[in-house]
Amino acid sequence: MEKKALTQVTINEVIASRWSPRAFDPQYILEDKQITSLMEAARWAPSCRGEQPWKFVLFNKSDATAFSQALNCLSVSNQDWAMDASLLILSCANPHYRHNGQENGYAHYDTGAASENICLQATSLNLAAHQMGGFSKDKAREVAHVPDNYDILSFIAIGKPLEMDQLREDQKERELNERSRLPLEQIFSFNQFKE
Repeated sequence: MEKKALTQVTINEVIASRWSPRAFDPQYILEDKQITSLMEAARWAPSCRGEQPWKFVLFNKSDATAFSQALNCLSVSNQDWAMDASLLILSCANPHYRHNGQENGYAHYDTGAASENICLQATSLNLAAHQMGGFSKDKAREVAHVPDNYDILSFIAIGKPLEMDQLREDQKERELNERSRLPLEQIFSFNQFKE
């Protein structure tokens, strides 16, 4: 199913096609090559001083036990649809530089860039990604054995989106809603910040 962005000017096809569905094919299992492709895209994201402060913990649906443990970290409303995804990715960031231990004020920003690369790569593979903030960081830290020196930022669900004719009635309204964004003129200004 496609939900291309309605833009004022033409933008890159992958960016225009990226959206965050909540209806995935529950039978679809990612191939190893697809997973490697997602992680390769993350690896080449920009980062301050080339630090690459991110670490991603992957829970593949092919490992039902681990996937279920990750799923149980999510809020109930996210569990409802994320259970049909093929892969859950926990994104983490090291808030300190490796070379000197000083605080890296860009670690979260850089990890966000790597996460967006994952989402765009998923789109280019005819998959979809949905980033989530609704989850227990404490449970995720325990399940994934994330050390205390890493910050936990988000979960990303990856999978094959359902086609329109496969949507259940309860999915249709949510998935078929029109995409919306703030008007373009509200997100930038030249030379000085303007409300």
